[in-house]
Amino acid sequence: EVQLVESGGGSVQPGGSLRLSCAASGFTFSIYAMTWARQAPGKGREWVSTITSGGGSTIYADSVKGRFTISRDNAKNTLYLQMNSLKPEDTAVYYCGVRTGKADYWGQGTQVTVSS
Repeated sequence: EVQLVESGGGSVQPGGSLRLSCAASGFTFSIYAMTWARQAPGKGREWVSTITSGGGSTIYADSVKGRFTISRDNAKNTLYLQMNSLKPEDTAVYYCGVRTGKADYWGQGTQVTVSS
């Protein structure tokens, strides 16, 4: 059974930083690209970033480029999102996800709130 468990969310002031983690199990983590997405209150889910299976290539939404960094540790089956220079508009529930050959899977999400 595929399981994705996000952690590391919280409340932070504008300009602050947070590091999200996503613990993966139930599939061969090291062979799949992984994705972070977010959903703000009253809005649809927004793609944030994707990293290839080996971690050698990453892509970001324009809204987070230069501020967020996606990474992974295949030995620990863990995905990360380092978020710097946070803005109030980054407030959302953040999800990690994977597309296997069978389906898309998402975790339960972790809340990030950026407010003064």
